[in-house]
Amino acid sequence: MDLAELTEELRKRAGQNVKLGYKVKFQLEDDGIIFWDGTEHPPAIDNEDKADATTTIRISAENLEKLMAGGLDPTLAYMTGKLKVEGSMGVALKLTSMFAD
Repeated sequence: MDLAELTEELRKRAGQNVKLGYKVKFQLEDDGIIFWDGTEHPPAIDNEDKADATTTIRISAENLEKLMAGGLDPTLAYMTGKLKVEGSMGVALKLTSMFAD
């Protein structure tokens, strides 16, 4: 998936879940940014780099795709360094239930 497809998939999943209440930045290795403003309803998800994220998740586009497809466990990805979290770990843990759906 490219950046636009990953962004759209996150929009779809975010719309199917309860309000997150936080801002999350997905920093994709060399592929861009997906910024999720979960303080709004419906959530605003775009590719702008905004500085006020509660949590930043660094991951490759390939691993984000695997994560959303259920082929990569979020905890294992974190423990093996495929996913790095800066900021609130609690917010990152809230996202794991979304990826499990």
